[in-house]
Amino acid sequence: MKTILAAYSGALKGTGASILSALQDLSVAFWPCRSKMEKHLQVISVLQWVLSFLALGTACTVLLIYMFCTDCWLIAAMYTAWLIMDWNTPKQGGRRSSWVRNWTVWTYFRDYFPVRLIKTHNLLPNRNYIFGYHPHGIFCFGAFCNFGTEATGFSKKFPGIKPSLATLAGNFRMPVLRDYLMSGGICPVNKNSIDYLLSRNGTGNAVVIVVGGAAESLQCAPGFNSVTLKNRKGFVRLALQKGSDLVPVYSFGENDVYKQVIFEEGTYWRYLQKKLQKILGFAPCLFHGCGLFFGDSCGIVPYGKPITTIVGEPITVPKIEDPTDEMVDLYHTMYIKSLQCLFDKYKTRSGLKESDVLYIQ
Repeated sequence: MKTILAAYSGALKGTGASILSALQDLSVAFWPCRSKMEKHLQVISVLQWVLSFLALGTACTVLLIYMFCTDCWLIAAMYTAWLIMDWNTPKQGGRRSSWVRNWTVWTYFRDYFPVRLIKTHNLLPNRNYIFGYHPHGIFCFGAFCNFGTEATGFSKKFPGIKPSLATLAGNFRMPVLRDYLMSGGICPVNKNSIDYLLSRNGTGNAVVIVVGGAAESLQCAPGFNSVTLKNRKGFVRLALQKGSDLVPVYSFGENDVYKQVIFEEGTYWRYLQKKLQKILGFAPCLFHGCGLFFGDSCGIVPYGKPITTIVGEPITVPKIEDPTDEMVDLYHTMYIKSLQCLFDKYKTRSGLKESDVLYIQ
């Protein structure tokens, strides 16, 4: 009110400078400052991704079924027919969109945490790669931002390399969600899809596999650096069969964006989590972040903690159609050592202490 009176007073006095100054103060009084607006946009961009991942597929499935019971049944029938014809597209390289990958919303997504992508070595476009991403966290924010969008400039840092983040195949059975995921270059984590990308799609392909999977997500907690890797050898065998180089990737801070209730082994709730994991393909976690309007409240918005993703040195892998267990073990051991060295080299640069260690389970 004082600002309005000041503007009116300036107008009566006839001083243009006073009027201009008062109007500038007036705009600040009615509109939030630029930094607050950007923060709101960052929260919205992250929240839309979380809600899309949690509910978009289910909501669109229910809507599609409901439309069959309304006057819009013809639209639902046409979409269903197209869905059936397009069913195998996710297994055949998907349908990525450079336009979607470069949406401005992803820059707000990146800046919320913020997310950074660090390149340590060049990758040759005449080779194919399997990126092992660690750790899983709750929603793999670092993996999505770095490899499912261009917010951190992947294509500029690794020219000629096309990343494909692999996720649960069940997501690609959901209407609309499947198209949303494919537009970012995301593919199903199954043999047919990965085989197509590494064998029948030329070179310069990088399939990003979150090696620890659902089991690893049950162990994530702020300040705890643990990966599930000791008995995960399938991706190494696949790399040998396709002659694709292995690249360890570690995201510092991925475990810090949510707090989770971790149930001890042997308890009923832990048993239930593992049982549902086998049935559903993912682990139902009891987690929370901060609230939408108040930072000190609980909600599903992740905490704004920095996520620094380090892409390590590629391990050259020969092509062996039927690798022996000894050969798989050899390259699996090389991969673990490379990941350990990557963690030790960059942990202090990424906000950890020299005494922090990586637990490999």
